[in-house]
This record gives sequence, structure tokens and C-alpha cells, in this order.
Amino acid sequence: MNNSDTVAADRNFQKNAMASFVQIGALLVLIVWCFQIIAPFISVILWGMLIAVALYPVHSLLTAKFGGRARLSATLFVFLGLAILLLPSWITAESSIGAMKSVGEQLHSGTVSISPPDESVAEWPLIGEKVYGIWSDAASNLEATLNKYSDQLQSLGRHVVSVAGSMAIGILQFVVSIIIAGVFLVSAEVGHKTAVKFASSLAGNRGEALIDLAVATIRSVAKGVLGVAIIQALLAAIGLAVIGVPAPGIWAFAVLILAIVQLPPFIVLGPIAVWVFSVAEPMPATIFAVYAFIVSISDSFLKPLFLGRGMDIPMLVILLGAIGGMIMSGIVGLFLGAIVLALGYTILMAWMETDELNNPRQPAEEAEAS
Repeated sequence: MNNSDTVAADRNFQKNAMASFVQIGALLVLIVWCFQIIAPFISVILWGMLIAVALYPVHSLLTAKFGGRARLSATLFVFLGLAILLLPSWITAESSIGAMKSVGEQLHSGTVSISPPDESVAEWPLIGEKVYGIWSDAASNLEATLNKYSDQLQSLGRHVVSVAGSMAIGILQFVVSIIIAGVFLVSAEVGHKTAVKFASSLAGNRGEALIDLAVATIRSVAKGVLGVAIIQALLAAIGLAVIGVPAPGIWAFAVLILAIVQLPPFIVLGPIAVWVFSVAEPMPATIFAVYAFIVSISDSFLKPLFLGRGMDIPMLVILLGAIGGMIMSGIVGLFLGAIVLALGYTILMAWMETDELNNPRQPAEEAEAS
């Protein structure tokens, strides 16, 4: 090859390399641009997809009862989900606003009266004496106590407003996610085929096995962690409402958060039970304390029923996923993070254990059976 042929070959290589560089750069710019556009909605869309995956078996049965009308079944799920979400939220918000308005009116008129604490309050570990002192001061002279702690109360008020705003945004995200879940339910078969194609392009012939394992994990965690947490929160709300605790919805939501992050709900229900002893008769207070304890330990026998055999997911993974998801994406991330991290952990373990991928149907069937 002479010099002129060599120079021509080099120029042709440079031209092709530059064209490839421009094409790849343009593709990367387009991908980044698309990601930035959709980034605010990723958590909502992903949560909607997970809801659809978890509810698909029930949706499939309901579709069969409706004569194959999948849209009717999905629409029913959407309206039912919105009712379950919005009705308690509205009742909680209305009761909380009403309680704060009543307290404000009583403070303005000077008719607020606080019962003195029981002597047993001083015996609480760590905080008993301090709580007893503040409570006693408030019972004897509420106005002076409020003035003494005005800075702390203002800071608490700002924090409460911030939390209320975050909860409102979270509820709106849940509304959008439920609607998106309905759309995914209608096109579930197409979505499953797309997921299998995408997984197969990444993992070859193991792609479908990974998708089956992912579906089984999502449904198992949704039932065994989120489902149990919701049951505990509902039971707590019922008990709090019956015994007459103010703003039961807020305390039930706190129980929900604790249950998801794998902490005992008695952290919230225990102090409330102590407070009930100071304001109610001994018999109903004792019944409520026993009820609160049963609600707190109910996950010990509910999780084995819902979590599904073959899904050995460490609770630390659920805990880190829930806390990390909440830090990253707020209330939606609390639910989303637990499932996503559990899913990632399960797929990673399965990836390293080929035998599990060679028999992916067993975990799915066991999760469905449970």
C-alpha cells in the first residue's frame, strides 16, 4: 500500500470515527434530556407500576368475572383506591383542623384547662421528671408556660406546617400513582412482554426468569411488609378513635411509618396508652393498653402469612429501603424504597445463584399460595 492509499484510509477512519462520535454524542444528549424531563415523575410512575404488579392477580380474576372487560376492572380499582386514600385523608385533615381551631379558640378565650399529671408520670425513664414538671406548670399556669416555651412552640409550629405540606404533596403523588396503576393494569400483558424483552436483552435467556422472580418479590413484599403495615395502622386507628384520642388519623399514620421501617408501633402507642391511663377510667385504659400491645406484635404472625415462603429478604434491607426512599422521595419513597431495594437484593442474590433462576416458578407459586 502506497502513501496515498494510507493517507486516504486514515482520513476515512477519522471521518467515520468523527461521525460515530457525533452520533453517540447526539444520542447521549437526547437520553439525558429525556431523563431530565421525566425525572420528576419517575417515583410516581414506578410506584404506579409496582401497585399494578401487586394487584394484577386480583385484577385478572375481576376481569374474568366482568366478561373480559379489563378497562372496567381497572377503573373500579382506580375509584376504589382513590376512595380508600382520599376519604381517610379528608377525615383526618378535617378532624385535625377542627381540633386546632378549637384549641385556638379556647386559648384566645382563656378557657383552656389541663388536668394535672399523675404521680406515675415522674417515674417514666429518662424524661419522666422533666415531662412531669412541664405538665404540672401547664396545669397550674398555662399562659406562663406557653410564654416560657414560645420559641420552641414556634419552631414546632413551623415544623408541623412543613410536615402537613409534605403530606399533602404525598397524597397528590399517591393519587397520580393510583391512576397510573390503572393504566398499567389495562395494558398488563403488553407491559409484561416489554419487560421480558428488555430483561432478555440484558440477561439473555435468563431474562424471563428474572422478570418472574421480580414479580414474585414485588407481590410478596407488597403483601408481607406494606400490607401488614396498613393493617396495623388501621387497627391502631380504630382503637385510638374508640378510646377518644385526639387526631387518631395522625397517630395511625405514625404507626404506619414505624411498621414500614420495621420498628414496633408501640413506640407511638405506648406513650398514648400511658396518657389514656391519666385521663380515662382504669378498665378502658387497661383494655386499650392490651389492645395496643396486640397491635404492636401482630406483625409477628401476620408477616409469615403474607410474606411468602421462598422470599428470604432480610428486614434490614426493608428498613434501609424505606428510610432511604423516604429521604429521597418523601412519603411515596417510604413505600417505593422498601420494594425497590428488596427487589434489587433478590435479583442480585438470584444472579449469583444460577440454580434459583433455573427454577423461577417455585417462588412465584409459593408467594401466590400464601
